Amino acid sequence: MLKERLYYIDAYCKTFTTQIKKEAQDTEGNWYVVLENTAFYPTGGGQPHDIGTLNDIQVLNVEDVEGEIRHTVATKLGATDQVKGVINWERRFDHMQQHAGQHILTAAFVELFKLHTISFHLGKEICTIDLDAEDVSSEQLEAAERLANEMILKNLPIETKWVSSDELDQYSLRKELTVTDEIRLVIVPDFDYNGCGGTHPSSTGQVNAIKILATEKQRRKTRVHFVCGERILRELHKKTNVLAEASRQLSAPEDRVNAAIEKLLEANHSLEKSLGAAHESLLSYEANELLLNQEQGAVKAAFVGRTVQELQKLARFLVANNDEVIALLVAESDGRLQFVAGCGAAVKTSMKQVATVALQAVNGKGGGNDAFVQGGGERTMSGEELLEIMAKSIL
Repeated sequence: MLKERLYYIDAYCKTFTTQIKKEAQDTEGNWYVVLENTAFYPTGGGQPHDIGTLNDIQVLNVEDVEGEIRHTVATKLGATDQVKGVINWERRFDHMQQHAGQHILTAAFVELFKLHTISFHLGKEICTIDLDAEDVSSEQLEAAERLANEMILKNLPIETKWVSSDELDQYSLRKELTVTDEIRLVIVPDFDYNGCGGTHPSSTGQVNAIKILATEKQRRKTRVHFVCGERILRELHKKTNVLAEASRQLSAPEDRVNAAIEKLLEANHSLEKSLGAAHESLLSYEANELLLNQEQGAVKAAFVGRTVQELQKLARFLVANNDEVIALLVAESDGRLQFVAGCGAAVKTSMKQVATVALQAVNGKGGGNDAFVQGGGERTMSGEELLEIMAKSIL
C-alpha cells in the first residue's frame, strides 16, 4: 500500500535499512533494484525523484513502474540481501520546500482572485505554475506573494491524511481528484486542502519564504516563475553579482545602473542610425561606380559575403539612378548563392525570366515581379558563372 512507503510514513527519514526483492536490468541495460520498502521518492506529481546511495552505490533515478519502485543504480549491488539506503537530504528538503511553497502560492491565487493552477513544474533552479488566465497583473502577483508569505510566517501545520472517496465531502478541496483509492490529502488548516502524493515539511514556516521572479504567456495561460527557501538566497546572490558587475562596467553606482543603461541604449540607437545612413551613402556611391561599367544596358556584379538585403538595396539604387538599366547581382555566402535582378522603369524585359533560369541553376527558391526578383539556393557553381547564366537569359 502507498501509505506504508517510508517516504510517506516519515518525510524526514534520511537513512533506512531494508531487503532487496529484485535486481535486474532495464531495456537500456541499466541496473535497478526493487526494495521491500523505500524512503526514496519516485518522480511524480511534478516533483523530481530523490537521489542518494544504496550500500554506498549511487542511486541515479527512482521511478514508479506499474506500482514497482525501481531504483536505478550506478553499478550492480551484487550478492547481498540487506541494504542501507541514504537519502540526499539537501535535495529532498529543497523539494519539500518548493512543493509546499507551490501549494501555498497556488492557494493564495485561488483565495484572492479565483485563479486556479493547472500545472506545476519543480525545476532544478526555478519552479513554475501555470495559471488558468491569459493576463495576471503585477498587483495580483504582489498580492498573492504577500499572502503566501503571511501564511509561511504564521508557521501553520502541514498535515497529511489518507481518506476514502466517500470522505472527500468533508473537505473543501481546491480541485477535483482523479484517483478514487488510496487518496492522500495535504492540508494547511483553514487555508488549503489538496490531493497530493509529494513530500512536504511539517509546517509552513519551514518553506522559509516565497519569491515570484517572472511571468510569461503560455497558450492563453500565464506561467509564473518562483522559488522558495534556500533558492531565494541563491537567486539573490546571483542577481547581486550581476548587478555589481553591471555597475562596474557602466562605472555607475548600483542605484543608477538603469539610468546608465538607458543612456547607453540611446547612444547605441543614435550610432546605429548614423551607421545606417553612412551605409546607405556608400551603397549609393557604389551604385554610381557600377553604372559607369554597364554593358549592353546591364550592370553585372558578383560578391562574396554580402547579404541579400545589401544586394536588394544596391539594385534599387541602380535602377533608380538609371531607368533604362538592368541590375544583375550575385553573392556567395555560407556555402549558398543568392541573387537579385531588377530593371528600370523604361525596360520592357521581365525579370521573372531571369529568376526562372537562376533558380533552376542553383536548385533554389525565390520570387518577385516583372521589375524586381530575388532568390537563392545551393552553391552549384561560382558566383561569376551564375551571373553569366542570368545575363544570357535576357541579353
